[in-house]
Parts: sequence; structure tokens; C-alpha cells
Amino acid sequence: MNKTWIILGSVGAFILILVLWAVSGYNSLVKTDEELNKSWGNVESSYQRRSDLIPNLVSTVKGYADFEKSTLLEVTNARASATQVKVDPSNPESFKKFEAAQQQVSSSLSRLLVVVEKYPDLKANQSFIDLQRELAGTENRINVERRKYNEAVQAYNVNIRKFPRSILSSMFGFDKKPYFESKPGTENAPAVKF
Repeated sequence: MNKTWIILGSVGAFILILVLWAVSGYNSLVKTDEELNKSWGNVESSYQRRSDLIPNLVSTVKGYADFEKSTLLEVTNARASATQVKVDPSNPESFKKFEAAQQQVSSSLSRLLVVVEKYPDLKANQSFIDLQRELAGTENRINVERRKYNEAVQAYNVNIRKFPRSILSSMFGFDKKPYFESKPGTENAPAVKF
């Protein structure tokens, strides 16, 4: 009778330890997933800030460069397109579409700033200078938030791939998340011609 109680007690203790490990592991997975989601929200917030600044920049430039309508239209269309793209960071295809839309915004903004070089009065205008600083600061924020997102992705991906937690992550559907990656050719500085 004592042996039976000892065996049942040992089995019960083992099951309790296993359940506690599973709960702790699951909670750790949820925590890193939420940190990743928060980091992604910060990336989206930075892109939204840039998107919010673009109409002010376009309006300021429009007052000086009335006949540069194609460039202004391109910036406006790129912004509108980028705000329409919804992304699920766990879906690599929607992630790529989001990145392509944001790259189009960056490209059209670069062309707009090249056009601005033709207008010395505009470059000296305080409103434009302030907007340009805000936009440069926003671009820096985007870069910082993307870096933080990649760090969160790394922590999350490591967490779900470690053994024995990988067993829990596969059981509960915690899948690997994609990193932000630079586009081919971005390692070369853009050529600015006047």
C-alpha cells in the first residue's frame, strides 16, 4: 500500500512539474509574441507619422513649384497607396507588399527633394525647413523602430525554436516571423542629379 502511494505521489509530482513547465513555457511564448506585436505597432506608428507629414510637405512645395505637378502627384499617390496596405507581420507576402509600398513613398520623397533643389526661395522658407527636419527625424525614427522590430523578431524566433519550447510553440501555432530586410541595391548611395 505504501509503495502504491509513493508511486502515485511520484507520478503526480511529475505531472505537476510537467504542467508547470508547459504553463511557464506558454506564458513566455505569449510574452515574446506580444513584445513583437508592440514593436510592430511602433514601426507602423513611425510610418504613419511620415504619412501624416507628407501632405504638409506637398502643400508647402506646391506653393513654390506649381508646375512640378507630376512629382507632387507621385508623392501623393505613393502616400495614398502606402496607407491602403494592411500588413500581418506573420504573413511574408503582406509584409513584402507593405515594404514595397513604403519603398515607393521613400523613392517619391527623394525625387521631391531633388525637385526642391531648383527653388532656392523654398529651401530658405522656414516652414519648409521645419518640415524637412521633421521628415528627416521621422525617417530616423522609422529606421530605429525597424531595428527594434528586428531585435524583437530575433528574440521571438529564438524563443520558439529553442528545445524543448519548440514543442510547445508548434503545438500552439507560434510560427517564425520575418525580419525587415533591405532591398537589393540599397547598399549603393543614390545618384542625385540636378
